[in-house]
Amino acid sequence: MNNKVLITGARGQLGQALLRARPSSWTVSAFGSDQLDISDADAVGRAVQRIRPTLILNAAAYNAVDRAETDTSRAIAVNADGPLNLVRAAKQVGARLVHVSTDYVFDGTARQPYGELAEPNPVNLYGRSKLLGEQQVLAEQPHALVVRTAWVYSDAPNNFVATVLKAARGAKPLRVVDDQTGAPTFAANLAQAIVELAAHGDADAGIYHYTGATALTRYEFAKAILEVAVSIDEEDRPENAKAMSAYRAALASLQAISSNEYPSAAIRPNYTVLDCRKIMRLGIAVKPLMHDLPHVVRQLMQSRR
Repeated sequence: MNNKVLITGARGQLGQALLRARPSSWTVSAFGSDQLDISDADAVGRAVQRIRPTLILNAAAYNAVDRAETDTSRAIAVNADGPLNLVRAAKQVGARLVHVSTDYVFDGTARQPYGELAEPNPVNLYGRSKLLGEQQVLAEQPHALVVRTAWVYSDAPNNFVATVLKAARGAKPLRVVDDQTGAPTFAANLAQAIVELAAHGDADAGIYHYTGATALTRYEFAKAILEVAVSIDEEDRPENAKAMSAYRAALASLQAISSNEYPSAAIRPNYTVLDCRKIMRLGIAVKPLMHDLPHVVRQLMQSRR
């Protein structure tokens, strides 16, 4: 059996996790965004024709939510045109596309988890570009898979966990919004879920939701991160356990604020918890926050990212 797999966005935190999660039976060709710009239809076509994969995993995305409001053309080029280029190239060689999308396709007005059939209504340009991408993928290739996820984190330097830990070592009190609720997703778990879904013989085509199992606000997420950091810090140096570490000081001064007190270029939806029961029925597990957060925090503390 031909198990050639092409991965885009391979240098991002999800792309790296996919490379670590790949089965030994896969022959993988992986491209960072600097190696393959998915908004370039000709480049995508050449790469796919050369490799002739049976499966394409698209982890490439324009994720700068605020910058997308002004860098509109680039956000649409990557998040909407890019997936369309990939799925058209995939059709030429008979490959299946697995495309990663986002919770930000929803407006956040719900008060119960969004299922796959819930009506999308993005409130920012990033969400609109991602919605257009997934719509174009499924229109071109009905048997494609779209995996929506949320609040992805890892031990890479550019995510919420790393940002909180770095800020905690600064002098200023942390102020974090407490009116945006979602479910943090460990990149390694997301990658494993994508691998399992792609290989699952009983998986229907279409949209799946996959996140972590713990829903909380960004403030509550920051508090959990700092509590874990304090625990690790004091465990690793018990002779100084009573000392006021930077992490304990940050935890003590952590402030909950509203979104209105933290102005940004893009509106954020207030509630984007995703219902993951569809993917769970395939035997693909979702995991609580504390299953993986301590490991990630420890790795980031050791690397001082």
